[in-house]
Amino acid sequence: MEYRLGFAKTTMDVSIPDRNLLGVLHANQVEIGLTGEAEVVRALKNPIHSSRLCEIVRPGEKIVVITSDITRPMPSHTVLPPLLDELRTAGIPDEDITVIFALGSHRQHTEEEKKYLVGEKVYTRIRCVDSGVNGFRNFGRTPNGTPVDICNLVAGADRRICLGNIEYHYFAGYSGGAKAIMPGVSTRAAIQANHSRMVDECSHAGNMDTNTVRLDIDGVAKFIPIDFILNVVLDEQKQIIKAVAGHYIEAHREGCQFLDRFYKIKIREKADIVITSPGGFPKDLNLYQAQKALDNAKHAVKKGGIIIFVASCKEGFGEKTFEEWIVGAQTPGELVERIKRDFKLGGHKAAAIAMILQQQKVYIVSDLADSQVENIFFEPFHDVQKALEQAFKKLGDEAKVILIPHGGSILPVVEP
Repeated sequence: MEYRLGFAKTTMDVSIPDRNLLGVLHANQVEIGLTGEAEVVRALKNPIHSSRLCEIVRPGEKIVVITSDITRPMPSHTVLPPLLDELRTAGIPDEDITVIFALGSHRQHTEEEKKYLVGEKVYTRIRCVDSGVNGFRNFGRTPNGTPVDICNLVAGADRRICLGNIEYHYFAGYSGGAKAIMPGVSTRAAIQANHSRMVDECSHAGNMDTNTVRLDIDGVAKFIPIDFILNVVLDEQKQIIKAVAGHYIEAHREGCQFLDRFYKIKIREKADIVITSPGGFPKDLNLYQAQKALDNAKHAVKKGGIIIFVASCKEGFGEKTFEEWIVGAQTPGELVERIKRDFKLGGHKAAAIAMILQQQKVYIVSDLADSQVENIFFEPFHDVQKALEQAFKKLGDEAKVILIPHGGSILPVVEP
């Protein structure tokens, strides 16, 4: 049967024999109630395992609201106004509120970027600053040895409110929740200690309970309390379709459960071959951006199998450190060992790809030059049908196939 995959601003077709096809994975149908700001207001009025925010804060307290930086899809401009209304109801004046952008290891914002993120009305009313501008305070170490180094503005506040969007994170399990604190407003040394555990087997998308990276993140709140969270789940058009508010664990987990109902797809067994695509432009503009679909696909393919990764990558690798690491390595194993001792943003995605390559082969159908592809341990193709034919030659005519047309969002999970 013929199937169509997004590729840059066009499409590619692939024919998969019915006898080989185990399934085509799409998002589940879920019931959506309110959306956008109305859903945020609903969540604030119905907090999970918590009093309402207006009942928690007190006049005279200094409040920090920690939200995502410009590298994240969090719609702070939509979420902040109703949150500020809730604080105003409690009698908190604007001058006692500070919005802090959780930079983690990322660069500082321009003033125009801050205004873009929160919206002009909030920007003119509320002090908006980047994390780390006033130094950090140490609170000790987590049981895993991660230093708890927190931005002074956050550490010194009377109340801490964490915002964020919830999506799958390929080694922290899920974004959102306490992740606004760690890595959001932590030092580079703390982030490196936490993120270096991405090489653990349990550190993968969709895992929370035994994920050493996530347990470390949530453990930071025992040193520096989180008073309230407000997290959202977005659809592929970046519209808010679910909001959760309240306790930093209980509310976050409910948001994660909603995400699972939407994007976690059950499969009976892993396939020999997985064909996946980020879905075309802009998600496959470069390899750095497209990597998420590749990482999700690994959960659906057998050890020793083949992932056919359909991603244009017309603009190349997409990030300088990522390119330097993956191009400069002699073997995938070298990248995995390097990230353990020297965590660097950009390098972490090179290491994530290397971890896949230690288990499966990757055929990439792209606009990259063959020499570039071969240099990063992939096998180059420019037509998905030819890649599939080669995979059948390698693994046999009876090899089973799973197709994931929008691989960046879908998390396959084996449940016989």
